[in-house]
Amino acid sequence: MQTTLLARLAALAVPAALSFALSFSTPAGAQEPFKIAYIDPLTGPFASVGELMLTHTQYAVEDINAKGGVLKGQRLQLLLFDSRLSAQESQSALQAAIDQGARAIVTGGSGSSVVTALVQAAARHNQRNPGKEVIVLNHSSIDPDLTGKTCNFWHFQFEANTAMKMKAIANYMKKQPDISRVYLLNQDYAHGRQWAHYGREMVGLARPDIQFVGETMHPLGRVKDFAPYLARVKSSAADTVITGNWGQDLVLLLKAAGDAGYHLRYFNHSAGAMPGTVLAVSQARLGQLTWVAEWHPGQAETPRVDALARAYKAKTGKDFLAPRIEMTPRFLAAAIDKAQSTDPLKIARALEDLTLDSVIGPVRMRGEDHQLLLPQVVNTIAPVDGKAVKAGWEGTNYGFRTDMAYTGNELAQGTQCKMARP
Repeated sequence: MQTTLLARLAALAVPAALSFALSFSTPAGAQEPFKIAYIDPLTGPFASVGELMLTHTQYAVEDINAKGGVLKGQRLQLLLFDSRLSAQESQSALQAAIDQGARAIVTGGSGSSVVTALVQAAARHNQRNPGKEVIVLNHSSIDPDLTGKTCNFWHFQFEANTAMKMKAIANYMKKQPDISRVYLLNQDYAHGRQWAHYGREMVGLARPDIQFVGETMHPLGRVKDFAPYLARVKSSAADTVITGNWGQDLVLLLKAAGDAGYHLRYFNHSAGAMPGTVLAVSQARLGQLTWVAEWHPGQAETPRVDALARAYKAKTGKDFLAPRIEMTPRFLAAAIDKAQSTDPLKIARALEDLTLDSVIGPVRMRGEDHQLLLPQVVNTIAPVDGKAVKAGWEGTNYGFRTDMAYTGNELAQGTQCKMARP
């Protein structure tokens, strides 16, 4: 069903305000379902990322429903909207979702600036429409300001933010003496600028001997050939690139470096959880890509995630990559049951300081700023060696090597959040 749906969206150029309900109809006499709007890119250059996130979300919703739903029998219903990576389209989708009865929004793959606009629009709606509020569950947009100086009661962050991820990378780079010259190459929008900022700041503190030899920003999702950008990196004699690129922009960057025969080390926030990245590394045959996430495929001693990944693959035919996205609807369901209500205000209050025994262990939604504290694993895409990397990925002989692991509490940052509560 999903592949057909995405094909229709792509072929018909469906506007964001048009949605599709991914659920069964409600039988006569049954409770109306609790409606969740999924708003993320499903067409355009980052459609593959949106599809991956959709499948993870849909799997969790269907599993929750199969086990009785919430409040002893109420189903969850997923409404699907295409954000088109646009703040305007996302806000139009939000209004359409509210008009269709959605009380929770799942988003995150549209980029920090888009998600920020979506959160602000939801907050304005909630202020003007008491009793008809919506909550925003953000699984992937990692702007620290979303749980910092611009924090909002109605927004919840289910991914480690940029500062937390960069802290993990900086700690790892302390023990990498072969890194000496770093170039900052990033997408020109809020997240790219922040990844560069925290890279310079945190890596600079961890390794004051490192030289930052250049910095370039490029348009998001519009570069077809990264060769000119790689030429700048090469002229700086950099040995390492800190890049927040994701999706197509990361794959094409790796391809250009491989074509140029340029061996680099890359440090990124979520590379291995993006379709096509491992394949691009294997085809380039040059470079070493290190990234950080709550889990990676092939990670040792993670039996609960492994079991979920097998069940997910059996049902969807796709690889499981992101526990945090799959657990986002589960947090919502747990909060509804804790609150014994589908009132978004009561759900939001129930989410605060809620701890879930997830497949990656206990994780807590910090009440003061709505930042989920979850573990982060620094790992590198590397050839299978039968020891550190036991299995290939995406049909290649490259997989993931665990380098270092941190708990959520070890990476937790102070917050500037001064939350106004209803």
